Amino acid sequence: MVKGVVGEETRFQSVEDRLTKSSSPAEVGLLIGKFSSALDRVFLFDLIPTPPNDSAEPASSIIQPDKKLASKSKSQTQPDSSSLFIDKDWVSEHARQVSRMLVGGIKVVGVYVWVNDNAFKNSTLMLCQTVKGVAEAAPVSDVNWDERLLLQICYGPRRWNCRNCSLSSNITSSSLRPCDFKMGKVLSSFQTFRCMHNFNLRLPILRDGSSKFQTLSDVLHHAISLHAKELADAKALIDGKLVLDNEPCSLDGVHEVELLIPFLNNGSIEAYSQRDVSGILSFGGAICSFAYLNSKEPISQAVTDIKGDIITSLQSRLDIICDETDVDSGNHHDVGKQVNEDDVSVEKPVSQLVLHLLRKECSLPFPRRVFAPWLAGTYACDYLQPSETVEVLKDHCMELLSMKAPTDISTILEPEKEVISFRTKSFWDVAVPSYSEIHLREDKMKLDGRGESSSDKLMKPGYISVVAAGLILLLSVLVGFVLFARKG
Repeated sequence: MVKGVVGEETRFQSVEDRLTKSSSPAEVGLLIGKFSSALDRVFLFDLIPTPPNDSAEPASSIIQPDKKLASKSKSQTQPDSSSLFIDKDWVSEHARQVSRMLVGGIKVVGVYVWVNDNAFKNSTLMLCQTVKGVAEAAPVSDVNWDERLLLQICYGPRRWNCRNCSLSSNITSSSLRPCDFKMGKVLSSFQTFRCMHNFNLRLPILRDGSSKFQTLSDVLHHAISLHAKELADAKALIDGKLVLDNEPCSLDGVHEVELLIPFLNNGSIEAYSQRDVSGILSFGGAICSFAYLNSKEPISQAVTDIKGDIITSLQSRLDIICDETDVDSGNHHDVGKQVNEDDVSVEKPVSQLVLHLLRKECSLPFPRRVFAPWLAGTYACDYLQPSETVEVLKDHCMELLSMKAPTDISTILEPEKEVISFRTKSFWDVAVPSYSEIHLREDKMKLDGRGESSSDKLMKPGYISVVAAGLILLLSVLVGFVLFARKG
């Protein structure tokens, strides 16, 4: 359970001023912040309103009570039975898209509502369901935190109320518990960490669908999970110094992080013979990652946030590709023709390509990550397809993050020069160790039921080398003996 919540006072006061001047009786949006497991606190630094849905309807509204019940008795005072309606699915979708634009350690940590006390009390169940939907759409997977925050900005009377909302399967009114909330300077205490991470994964494409990962989407999800395991054991250098677990970071400026992955520390690597493998999937590129650390947190937390951000970034890019191809199955990025066993081309979405049925090499670039200045030196990010420009980033910043679009193009960072991509290659174009070839021959001979004669053994390269070495040695001894005899 979170012991305390600290909100960035400059941002929260500006949001309160905006809501006070507005005539809207209700508003719902996302809480953006950082959960610190070391301090058991949440640092909030922005409140992002959920935009109107595709039908231009607001994400929240006040439902008034039935007029017949309200006028049933004029002499008897009726309690205010107005309630809050929230488009839960739309708020969850907003959270899913916003979570892709956040960098290391920064998460969607809950929901805020601008509503009076009576409507809030009459809508507890809907509010808890909304918080749970947001948590499922934008999970915080790298920390053990089974709660999210619900922040009420009350205008009758004016005050801020913060509550912990349990994510248990059974949601009741008791799922909300009060939480200590105060305002302070959050962003000014953050330190910035930056990492350029290069990776290259090579996975076999097995024949006849013998692998449980057959479609492109499944294979790449598996590749990302393998890389997550590699990163879990990686050591880190920050500004050239090895990171210790509880070491604080007191220096200002941008700190450069370098991840050191142990050599051949992947227990999932298996040996395959040529008859089992039809090709190789190469998946690699360069990822730029940012993370922000509170001055009271240990420096190891920045490394954890960087590692989590790298995996989340890869997953987000893959999800974008899958989302786009599911919406528009005609966009196949030059690899959308699935070749079946009868060599008949069948149009399929990229995410559903079965790799072991492909008969030619194919490749697919991933969206590149770009960064826009956000709050007090922090960055938000977005992912652009090769054909897209930074104008897309501007639109997303205004629509999803409710921020002003950057007017100076030079402030937008595009550090990922090497495009992340996957590429399939024929097995015969890849260098295969001779060890596999020898075992393939031995396996083939066993399957054919043939043994080896002594003459066959003498014809093998290993035996020829031994005989040649013996003859050279014997000749050397004879020459030496002749020279020694002449000298005597």
